[in-house]
Amino acid sequence: MNNFMQRKSLTVPKLSFWKVLRRDFIMNKYKYLLMIPVLIILALFAYKPMYGLVIAFQNYRPRKGIAGSDWVGLQNFINFFLDPYFPRLIRNTLSISILTIIFGFPTPIIFALLLNELRSTKFKRTVQTITYMPYFISLVVVCSLIKIYCQSNGLFSQISVALGGQSANYLSQPNKFYLIYVVSDLWQTIGWNSIIYLAALSSIDQEQYEAARIDGANRFQQIRYVTLPGLSTTITVLFILRMGSVLNVGFEKILLLYSEPTYSVADVISTYVYRRGIIKADYSYATAVGLFNSIVNVFFLVITNALSKRYTQSSLF
Repeated sequence: MNNFMQRKSLTVPKLSFWKVLRRDFIMNKYKYLLMIPVLIILALFAYKPMYGLVIAFQNYRPRKGIAGSDWVGLQNFINFFLDPYFPRLIRNTLSISILTIIFGFPTPIIFALLLNELRSTKFKRTVQTITYMPYFISLVVVCSLIKIYCQSNGLFSQISVALGGQSANYLSQPNKFYLIYVVSDLWQTIGWNSIIYLAALSSIDQEQYEAARIDGANRFQQIRYVTLPGLSTTITVLFILRMGSVLNVGFEKILLLYSEPTYSVADVISTYVYRRGIIKADYSYATAVGLFNSIVNVFFLVITNALSKRYTQSSLF
């Protein structure tokens, strides 16, 4: 009985959330003060604009403002689903996004693994610098180069003629657009996207490689049983994030590259929103399409995260 009373007297009382927050603020007040500018920026530029999403449910007129515009409920969404362009937009957006994931997601991983196997530090840094450089080139400049190279008298046409083919404007051919988009995207991002994998590789315990070599593992077996398991968490998290933007394909790049002959394969949701919202000033309809796009992205994010959490025990939340 005495022991029970002693244990009861030593029990720490549970503090409320506000008391814990107040105590933590007193202990780390300068850290909280440093957070204030960040919170203000988030509130002004990330959360406050969300109020504008209500115009997706209105027949918005700038003269009347948000408060004075008429409510139409889900009519803008219904109009989008019944739009004759809807099947084409979904098909093109998913096609470009899936191709980018299939070729663009694993390539930086393979590139990082190859760089990690290099023994010459000087050569490794040279390769890294060369592959990082395209990422810092302006997208306008990159698309201009692509247009020049793909012209009927451009570099690719000259190579084709030299090999016995014919000259052509490849950007005006719908069956070539996906290839040009994916290959140019790989060239521009492979080096930059490999940085996080190289950082994860540097954190793997080197003693695991030594133990694998002692057990007789060759270079490929070390990659399979040591390197890839060490990268698995990083790969999973980045894949979940990538699936959260599955419908957000490169708006600026497509806008700079596509033309009327390639609308059938290149017109995606983001370019359609631009045309309806900015060019035609149909703000409510464009906002509804953009909101639909965001909802689908969140759906893919949640589903991918749940599947990852169930089968790999790695997740974002």
